[in-house]
Amino acid sequence: MTRRVSLLKNVDWWTILLYTVLVFLGWINIYAAVYNEEYQSIFDVTQRYGKQLMWIAAAVVLAIVILIIESKFYSAFAYPTYIFMIFLLVAVLVFGRDIKGAKSWFELGPIRFQPAEFAKFATCLAISRYLTQYNFKIHNLKSLLISFIILFTPMILIVLQGDAGSALVYSVFILVLYREGLSEIVLFLAFLAALLFIFTLIWQKFTVLLIIVCASLLMSKANGLKWLAFAKALGMIGIGFVLVWLVGKGIKIELSNYLILLISLALSAIPFFVHTYKNKLMHVAWIIFIAIASICYTFSVGYIIENILEVHQRTRINEFLGIESDPFGAGYNVAQSKIAIGSGGFSGKGFLNGTQTKFKFVPEQSTDFIFCTVGEEWGFLGSSVVLLLLLTLILRLLFLAERQRSSFSRVYGYGVACILFFHLAINVGMTVGLAPVIGIPLPFFSYGGSSLWSFTILLFIFLRLDANRLELLR
Repeated sequence: MTRRVSLLKNVDWWTILLYTVLVFLGWINIYAAVYNEEYQSIFDVTQRYGKQLMWIAAAVVLAIVILIIESKFYSAFAYPTYIFMIFLLVAVLVFGRDIKGAKSWFELGPIRFQPAEFAKFATCLAISRYLTQYNFKIHNLKSLLISFIILFTPMILIVLQGDAGSALVYSVFILVLYREGLSEIVLFLAFLAALLFIFTLIWQKFTVLLIIVCASLLMSKANGLKWLAFAKALGMIGIGFVLVWLVGKGIKIELSNYLILLISLALSAIPFFVHTYKNKLMHVAWIIFIAIASICYTFSVGYIIENILEVHQRTRINEFLGIESDPFGAGYNVAQSKIAIGSGGFSGKGFLNGTQTKFKFVPEQSTDFIFCTVGEEWGFLGSSVVLLLLLTLILRLLFLAERQRSSFSRVYGYGVACILFFHLAINVGMTVGLAPVIGIPLPFFSYGGSSLWSFTILLFIFLRLDANRLELLR
């Protein structure tokens, strides 16, 4: 009895209140998104809103069970839970059902189960356990490598399922590693990789290569390279470019500017690297190494686009970047979503009065594009309230994470906050055209049992850990 009273006293009821409000608003908006006059009862289980109520009821049971279980259980069984979810991610590749190009669902009669959703909390538990081990050191290469293996294993398996959108969620764990002391250089390299990926798609390879060279030389100068060496480097690249061009002309081989610059860089990189090493300009040597790696990386972008991404994913990325324009194909969802949100104005058209929603102009309007229903029927005012509620929940989780005495609880709390933030930013971003359509749900709003249950488990495990924050799990 004392333990139960202590749990009720220590659990964070403000977070539970935010969760309850968000789930309720999500249910109401699912009702509005798929409203059918022939089935007006919001409790009709033959319709999506009725089914969602069943998922909500099950989520409440899950939340209660999670809060009842002893908090040390989640630390002790972090690795077994992770291994079990990896097993399910492998099994779904063999036994899963292919739905819309992604083989990521188990189907048991009328029930569909998506392991990729539940792998989030399992990975969050595993990385929290590993980062708080006694022998873990964030700057140790072996420790860092194992951390990335824990994160990338589910990510790779989900990509193999054809669900690149869900796989991208795991990239947000780099922010958790940063909170635990990961060098800013790693964050910079991750940002650089994303930037180069986009540049390689929208610009000519020669332009991208020229930007890498210029940026590297300027950074080298800022990190101690003398003007004379700087001038020599430019001179070697320029002379190399001319010589390679002349040789190509002499032997009557037509070389592109990109290939000429690439060869001239290869010829000048070795003496430049030797110069920096002899003069102990290690920062400059690292810049050269990163530049070479960046150039090699640009070659992989084409392979990723052509061989890893599905056709519809490539088309959506090209549409988002402006490479292609297909308002009646790949760009249709976003175009209709923006029309729906824009038509809502300041205060919206009113509950169940959304024309874009009612006449089903927006595909997936109860799942990935649920936010356009909020925008159309509740307007800027209602959309702002929803966004503020979700941001308040995320900020509340960060506050709770910082007050933990247990390192395991703190890391897990940051993981939960980062996952929710990624889903919020990308989902809302893609409905207004600020992010490519990658098909991830809006937390607590999008229709579906798997997503609601996974977010519930993710959140309530942390609330259970927080309720015992005075105890040290580690």
